Amino acid sequence: MRKLLGLAALLVLGASAAIALLWWSAGSASGPHRVTVAEGSTLSSVAQQLERQRLLPGSAATFRAMARVLGSSDPVQAGEFDIPAGTSAARLLDILQHGRPVVRLITIAEGMPSVIVQEKLAALAGLRGAAPLPPEGSVLPSSYDWQKGEERKVVLARMTSAMDKALAALWSKRKPGCPVSTPHEAVTLASIVEKETGKASERKLVAGVYCNRLTIGMKLDADPTVIYPITKGKPLGRRIKRSELDAITGYNTYREAGLPAGPIANPGRESIAAVLDPAPTKALYFVADGTGGHVFADTLAEHNANVAKWYAIRRARGEM
Repeated sequence: MRKLLGLAALLVLGASAAIALLWWSAGSASGPHRVTVAEGSTLSSVAQQLERQRLLPGSAATFRAMARVLGSSDPVQAGEFDIPAGTSAARLLDILQHGRPVVRLITIAEGMPSVIVQEKLAALAGLRGAAPLPPEGSVLPSSYDWQKGEERKVVLARMTSAMDKALAALWSKRKPGCPVSTPHEAVTLASIVEKETGKASERKLVAGVYCNRLTIGMKLDADPTVIYPITKGKPLGRRIKRSELDAITGYNTYREAGLPAGPIANPGRESIAAVLDPAPTKALYFVADGTGGHVFADTLAEHNANVAKWYAIRRARGEM
């Protein structure tokens, strides 16, 4: 009897050792492999998937049993995961439960109009569903992660949620230097600032000029507002026509005083911050200086002289 009990104990120990070896030993699969776990997947469905991909040391049933006894009870994550060659069953489960999914990014540049945001989302073949057109000014420029199989509207919701949070935080810290009365007005003016200068060091000063104009009731005279109704924010690719400068569109700040009907792009955080805390300045005018920046002026006479210098630079370049 004692011999039988001892033999049984040895068999149990041997079986336990075999299971442990199967669980923790390096796998034989070559690699690396990329595994995609769909939203709502369970350990059972993932185990079957891994068996089909030949990533398990045994069957799906064996993997499930070992996972329940020797592994964590945490759920598997949705997403894409890179599995190195020779990964053990134990490590494989840990990657699917606690590993970092493959990161894919979509970048929304500062000043990008919503039509291009929509096009970028539509062009991501790994997403599903229609690409909505976000309201202009509702997306915060940044880089956003996305997972294969996600809906485009879900990725867009992250972008608009980020803008909501950023705008609320910036609005709460606004200074009294600019006559914008709502967050929407702040985004509208910030979108003009974003389009007018590509130099970070100029944002507050450009914002100061436009805030001064709004304060005294002077038209903003911003070229990008003329272009927006024509291209929805895309580059015009030519000079603005006189008929376009004269058109009444709700956006043409050469014809209509005050802010345009809405944003003309998706401004970045820094341009919004510039509008809500503009540089103290008496300047009412600015024009390009030929180096990628602008020269500012307090009076029309000074501005006209600066414009003449800019035209001379353009003539020398053969642009006029």
